[in-house]
Amino acid sequence: MIAIVDYHKGNLKSVERGLAAAGGDVLVTDDAAAIAHADAVVLPGVGAFADAAATMQALGQAGVVRERIAAGVPFLGICLGMHLMFEEGVEGAPQEDDEASTHNARGLAVLPGVVAKMPKVDQKGFSYKVPHVGWNTVQFPCRQPEGGTTPTKRVSQRSEDCLSDWAPSRPPADQVDGSSPLFDGIPSGTYFYFTHGFVAPSGPFVVGETTHSVTFPSAVQYGDVAFGVQFHPEKSSDAGARLLRNFVSIVKGA
Repeated sequence: MIAIVDYHKGNLKSVERGLAAAGGDVLVTDDAAAIAHADAVVLPGVGAFADAAATMQALGQAGVVRERIAAGVPFLGICLGMHLMFEEGVEGAPQEDDEASTHNARGLAVLPGVVAKMPKVDQKGFSYKVPHVGWNTVQFPCRQPEGGTTPTKRVSQRSEDCLSDWAPSRPPADQVDGSSPLFDGIPSGTYFYFTHGFVAPSGPFVVGETTHSVTFPSAVQYGDVAFGVQFHPEKSSDAGARLLRNFVSIVKGA
């Protein structure tokens, strides 16, 4: 059973329908005990970081979700759900403009770093509309080889494309190395649907990147079966449906 966490903020029905169509046995619940006994956990995403984190803490969900991820249970965070995987977020915090503030909202701290505002201007001075809403591509990043300075592609049969940026080489064993099973059968450069005004920090856990004013993580992975995506797969047509099928397959194989 896949538990969709109801923290009283998300668009639960579309996620529920998407996972059910992908072959998943789904339960929408705000009950921490039910989440603790689920075979997999999905944290959907609509709302503000601070408000969502506070609600999850008050309902006893935060600790349980963190424990399930640590136990190796399949997990998928969607949009805000991905943001909540990180240590902190500025969205909705008392000093929202200060990434270094001690008043940032605390996330699940599965991944390191602070989720910050997306800039409205790129490095060349061009303006972008923020929030970032609409279709955009997800690229699979390059990785710097151990002991070298030349970027190399992740091992993948899906695409010959990769970005010029790359994550640090040889990430810790509890994170990710190589291509992600969440994107099995999905080529680099595939379009997904986004709606967000905040972006996660980069690191060796990044398995997908997208550019809109800045290049930001659009997919992350922790361990073998815990994932986060910035986009909404449940709103992303065939590509999103494939990703959800991949996740359900991961759940069934866990």
